[in-house]
Amino acid sequence: MAASKVTKASEAARRYASALFDLAQDKGALAEVHKDFQAFAELPKESKDLAILLGSPAFSADEKVGALTEVMKKAGFSALLSNFVGVMARNGRSQEILSAQIAFDELYAKQRGVKRAVVRTAKEMTGAERQRIESILAKAVGGEVELSSEVDASLIGGIQLRIGSQLVDASLAAKLDRMNTAMKGA
Repeated sequence: MAASKVTKASEAARRYASALFDLAQDKGALAEVHKDFQAFAELPKESKDLAILLGSPAFSADEKVGALTEVMKKAGFSALLSNFVGVMARNGRSQEILSAQIAFDELYAKQRGVKRAVVRTAKEMTGAERQRIESILAKAVGGEVELSSEVDASLIGGIQLRIGSQLVDASLAAKLDRMNTAMKGA
């Protein structure tokens, strides 16, 4: 369903996002489109009806285009993004709009030289802990870092940090697993 958390973009969504990125860059509207696209991606989380509209095959392409055009107009999103969403809906790709937003966001971060990192902890981090991790990462990668956080109680304690394809697992659960494996081998 469209309202479920989309974490990875499909190949089709990547192609659409790339086309939007190129067009927005040509028009000098990258920042505006990025901001609007992020705001649009939040709407299905707040509106079950919009989530159903995006993901359901029960609505025709024309019905989806009409409804999405109204949503985009009422929200005050840019014409460029509104047209993009309409094209995706008309082409039967409305269920991939949120996936395209993820791909667009990745392209935008890459263009700005921003590294993305995900930190998983057993409990919610404080603001000070988050700032400290961001500061350490910025020094380590030599640039700006956008940090997102997740809570996973199964880690017991410590953290897992992922930057790109690299994972640093300093969780208590991982340490216990390593100790268990070492004890079995002894």
